[in-house]
Amino acid sequence: MQSFDYLNYPYSSQRMVSIANRGMVATSQPLAAQAGLDMLKQGGNAVDAAIATAAALTVVEPTSNGIGSDAFALVWTKGKLYGLNGSGPSPYSISIDKVKAKGYDEIPVHGWIPVTVPGAPGAWAELSDQFGVLPFKELLKPAIDYAENGYPISPTLGRFWTKAYQKYKEVLDGDEFKHWFHTFAPHGRPPQIGEVWKSTDHADTLRSIAETKAKSFYEGEIAEKISRFSTQYDGFLTKKDLETYRPEWVEPISVNYRGYNVWEIPPNGQGLVALMALNMLKGFSFSEKESIDTYHKQMEAMKLAFTDGQTYITEKKDMRHSTDQLLSDTYAEKRRNCIHDTALTPKPGQPPKGGTVYLATADQYGNMVSFIQSNYMGFGSGLVVPGTGIALQNRGHNFSLNPSHDNALMGGKRTYHTIIPGFLTKNHIPVGPFGVMGGFMQPQGHVQVLMNMIDFKLNPQAALDAPRWQWRQGKEIAVESTFPSYIAEALVRKGHNIQFEMEKGEFGRGQIIWRDHETGTLYGGTESRTDGTIASY
Repeated sequence: MQSFDYLNYPYSSQRMVSIANRGMVATSQPLAAQAGLDMLKQGGNAVDAAIATAAALTVVEPTSNGIGSDAFALVWTKGKLYGLNGSGPSPYSISIDKVKAKGYDEIPVHGWIPVTVPGAPGAWAELSDQFGVLPFKELLKPAIDYAENGYPISPTLGRFWTKAYQKYKEVLDGDEFKHWFHTFAPHGRPPQIGEVWKSTDHADTLRSIAETKAKSFYEGEIAEKISRFSTQYDGFLTKKDLETYRPEWVEPISVNYRGYNVWEIPPNGQGLVALMALNMLKGFSFSEKESIDTYHKQMEAMKLAFTDGQTYITEKKDMRHSTDQLLSDTYAEKRRNCIHDTALTPKPGQPPKGGTVYLATADQYGNMVSFIQSNYMGFGSGLVVPGTGIALQNRGHNFSLNPSHDNALMGGKRTYHTIIPGFLTKNHIPVGPFGVMGGFMQPQGHVQVLMNMIDFKLNPQAALDAPRWQWRQGKEIAVESTFPSYIAEALVRKGHNIQFEMEKGEFGRGQIIWRDHETGTLYGGTESRTDGTIASY
């Protein structure tokens, strides 16, 4: 049989925008997208499709999410946009003093300390209860089938799986981590591109979640296994933490940008960062995308918004400054006035007093869903609950051990959260869901793809394909290898520290569905930086 290099693409290729009118599912894995489309064809709606896709992604893209993930959703249905916060809190028994007593000066990346209550299974069940039309059991069947019978590893998935394995071999030191290797490297190595991988433990867990509408995960046999594993290795997570968890319905927040309302989930999510940046940028006029001035102002606005976000965003009740204050026109103008002709080193302002998967779905009835779920860093904490396939997230790593910080660790608190679904409306009419996965790249990706479509009239696919940049810290900006060199050189002259980055995975992976209100036609864009696809009919 001919052997190919499935990661070598020496010639540029072109992906056209996808067009359909009866249903569309856009995500990073073809098999998951097809699972969602199957639900639409069985008479399900966009919510059913989103749940089926999300569940399948825990199996076919475990490098970025899993059953132990958190999730957020924006749902347009019945003439209204609904927001669901499916992020879980820290264990009730954890505290700054207890973590420091274990010898830590900051929250570690791996092990039990950064583990928070997984919210994804509860979010699936809640979405199904409120807006689904198919039986919940049906929605998880594709995921169960892929877990039980296996599927061949796709190129980008294989690359990230190998990278994670190589890293975990070096950093995961302890008996509690052996279950990760048993589950995700069953032959003493990561599965290779094209090789079939399966996990009957995943299948059994998903089947239990399907049959109990996630109750077994929070109150029953699965909760017992999670709690027992935590107790065995002196973790803080208990069965009580799981039993008391409920996803929360929230009012989405927005700003108006050039006639479009851009919607995000409110804090503890970082969608507020994207909105603060857009609020600054709407005060400028942009006539050309490939312009030094355009990139400079985008980067400066993003630096300022991010610095504010990382200072002030946490659980809503613990924020010193409200969302309304941070999104006020007065504050936007104040921060906009910090943007000059040369790069700045950002500092937080003073407001006025007062490793992820993303998917988008739409059906022929006008329902649309923007959905995101994540382990946070790759496979998460490095912990897999024995006999379940559940990789526990490490979302708690974002907490601060400084008691005076807004996002200071405390028991039962939700941390600053990186995953953010986005949604666009115009004149109270839905345009569609969008998102860019990838840690702290997410709000930066939101701003870039939205401006590509709204300011520069790029179609959804072209908006995603355009070269991206990412602010990291201070004046440091990473840019993709395809970023125009003459603009990079000019930005350096403005004081930016521009670094070309060869790893495309650093710049996020997005999906967009744009609906034409007059015709009902759906226009979809999917990520060229991963195994992304659009399934539609």
